[in-house]
Amino acid sequence: MSEVAAAQKRPVSLWTKAAYGFGAAAYGIKNNGFDYFFLIFYSQVMGVSAYLVSLALLIALTFDAVSDPLIGFISDNTRSRWGRRHPYMYAAAVPVAIGYFFVWNPPSSLSGDELFPFIVGISIVVRTLITLYEIPSSALVAEITDDYDERTSMLTYRSFFGWTGGTLMATATTLLLLVPTDEIANGMFNVEGFNQMGLLGASLMFLVVVGSALGTHSYIPNLKAPPPRRALSIKRIYSEIFETLATKSFLALFLAAMCGAIGSGVAATLSYYVYTFIFEFSSQQIGYISVSVVLSAIIAFVAAPLIGKTLGKKRGAIVIGLFAFTIVPAPVILWLLGLMPENGSPELFPLYLCIIIVDVSLIITYQVMSGSMIADLVEEAELRTERRSEGIFFASVTFVRKITQGLGAAFAGLILTFSQFPAGAIPGEVPNEVLRNFALVYAPTLLTVWMLMIFCLSMYSVDRAQHEENLKALGRT
Repeated sequence: MSEVAAAQKRPVSLWTKAAYGFGAAAYGIKNNGFDYFFLIFYSQVMGVSAYLVSLALLIALTFDAVSDPLIGFISDNTRSRWGRRHPYMYAAAVPVAIGYFFVWNPPSSLSGDELFPFIVGISIVVRTLITLYEIPSSALVAEITDDYDERTSMLTYRSFFGWTGGTLMATATTLLLLVPTDEIANGMFNVEGFNQMGLLGASLMFLVVVGSALGTHSYIPNLKAPPPRRALSIKRIYSEIFETLATKSFLALFLAAMCGAIGSGVAATLSYYVYTFIFEFSSQQIGYISVSVVLSAIIAFVAAPLIGKTLGKKRGAIVIGLFAFTIVPAPVILWLLGLMPENGSPELFPLYLCIIIVDVSLIITYQVMSGSMIADLVEEAELRTERRSEGIFFASVTFVRKITQGLGAAFAGLILTFSQFPAGAIPGEVPNEVLRNFALVYAPTLLTVWMLMIFCLSMYSVDRAQHEENLKALGRT
């Protein structure tokens, strides 16, 4: 067994896990901003039609479909003294921070639907730049360790920092930046607060990207080597990408992740509509909901490795997923049935908060399980292709996450349009009929796509025993 192979069988140090996981905070900040604030900022605050905001993200998604696997492939085949991953991690730090700043500081010379071209352009730029960092960074897990359970543990750290980073950013935004003023009664319509969020988020993303790259830099000598040199063309590149991903298990995970991302995108994009218009929570209460995700992340940090070891990744993901994704729309369904406490009552917010804490911890646990399942496909593909392709597999993960903002936001825009939700609406003044129409489409949409997700996940076939067989066939046991 080579020195590199031996290193990948040893337990991973807490420092390495923390440095690897810390990098996800940058993506968490970006994702949180796009998932929760993007639609409401541009449609309700800046006056852009909701369908145009959704269309802009869909256009950006078409670019992602081409750029994400290409970035993964290029990273897999890079040769440098800093390995295959770190050159891109360092290169992305400054431009992604600058791009994110301008997302929340659009040109003052444009207003309303005039902002549509800008939204399209800035969405493509930021999503491509974060991909340049996130794919190489997340792919490190399948290079650092071959161990079935250590991969779950490492991704638990990544999930914890990703969720916590995004959550703390959202909390600071809602509690400290999106505050009421003498002219603005509801802090969610505070334009200056969004501008400041862009500066703070950009600064933190730069620090996180550089910090994680430096924290994992010393591990470069232990990482896998790129495939042999060969003549490459665009046709051959995409041919190899499709060859790498052409397995039943990958298709099962990809379809499951796509359905899950659509549901998560709808839930995330419309969450502030649910908080603000259905339950009429204040900005401070919304901030408490945001910060509660830290507690959920801690619960998942402890639960995910235990569930992975006892139930296995696939069974654990299915069991946890069935619980998690039926709880999400439950408060809205209960509201439709008249079973939730009245708005403003002392019982409403604590009840909703408890539901959120439990549900988000289950969702994070599910995501850890499914992410670790992707890592285990690397060796299966290597047996077929004789190439290490971590970047390509994790490009699929990054692309699916972007579907959260693309297809998810598109579905969200359709729900708002169908229910005739007014732009610039004021909490407490939206007609009850509009809110009911909104809820009647929102809840069934979530339940349908998430049950399809669980069905697709059941087709995955690489378990612990198969993974060990793959390692044995590759001579790494």
